Amino acid sequence: MRTATKTAKTTRTTRITRTTRTLRTPGGLSLRTDVRALVVVGALLLAACAASVVLIGTGDFPISFGDVLRTLAGNGTAGQDFIVNELRLPRVLVGLLVGASLGLGGALFQSISRNPLGSPDVLGLSQGATSGALVVIVLLSGTAAQVTVGALLGGLVTGLAIYLLAWKQGVHGYRLVLVGIGVSAVVTAVNGYLLTKADLVDATRAVVWMTGSLDGRDWSQVWPLLALCAVLVPLVLANARGLRMTEMGDDVSNALGVRVERVRMLLMVAAVLLTAAATAAAGPVSFVALTAPQLARRLTRSPGPNLVPSLCMGATLLVTADLASQRAFGADQLPVGVVTGVLGGVYLLWLLVTERRAGRI
Repeated sequence: MRTATKTAKTTRTTRITRTTRTLRTPGGLSLRTDVRALVVVGALLLAACAASVVLIGTGDFPISFGDVLRTLAGNGTAGQDFIVNELRLPRVLVGLLVGASLGLGGALFQSISRNPLGSPDVLGLSQGATSGALVVIVLLSGTAAQVTVGALLGGLVTGLAIYLLAWKQGVHGYRLVLVGIGVSAVVTAVNGYLLTKADLVDATRAVVWMTGSLDGRDWSQVWPLLALCAVLVPLVLANARGLRMTEMGDDVSNALGVRVERVRMLLMVAAVLLTAAATAAAGPVSFVALTAPQLARRLTRSPGPNLVPSLCMGATLLVTADLASQRAFGADQLPVGVVTGVLGGVYLLWLLVTERRAGRI
């Protein structure tokens, strides 16, 4: 028995050694890297870039893959330059940033709650952002910029309410999920009430926004989202070690010198901001925040939050879904939120069936 145990430990150690590398700099710093995770991140980035180039060339005026690359490099014709850089590139960039924000936000919430269902879709953050947008559309008849601000404020208020209601000597996983589900139900009812009070024009405008779409996105949506990601992504990655420690439990994390509540609150604020900003830019695109971290974890086979792989997976999923919505249905182009909803629902059903067969649920 002892020999078998030693053999198992040796095999496990060998596997870790084969997949983990330590990089040392001349200054004496060292960095442990997971080779498989790096390969997955590289493959996802390559897939996202390829899908983006194909997506830029897709439309009523098709442009070949090579011409898109030449135009992006500044060597295209005047017509191609206008179509690529002014009309289609902003849409693709918004898709990449929204997908990355949702993937990273979903990974943070799932890690903090220690629950694979702890995503912004389930916790009610997307619905809260939708409420803020509906208030501006229905009650104030606001402009597109005001709708964006309303969605951002709605997501922040909902996130603050969930945090305060879930607080009891700290915020713990199942309590956070249960409170989020309750808040989501309340906010969804508020959204329905607002729609019943809207006139036909505002109701139509609100329903289109609630579907989740990248149509009509321009540089005015790119720059604020890019600036927010430029601030929040490094902040999140700088606290990734503390987040990984919190997954072992509060007592162990405190013993290792991690200020658990400080790290948890900081990362929750970052996740709420990422989710609210993504919803404000493209509407409540469903299931990306739920599925991206789980798919990334399955590909990397690595424990922990998998923040960078989840970010890359989210961007790849959303751009690929937008490409499918434009190419797979001919002239009947679907909003990207419809495609992600269908694919995410199928994945969730498959996951539940798999877990049930494995005896975990």
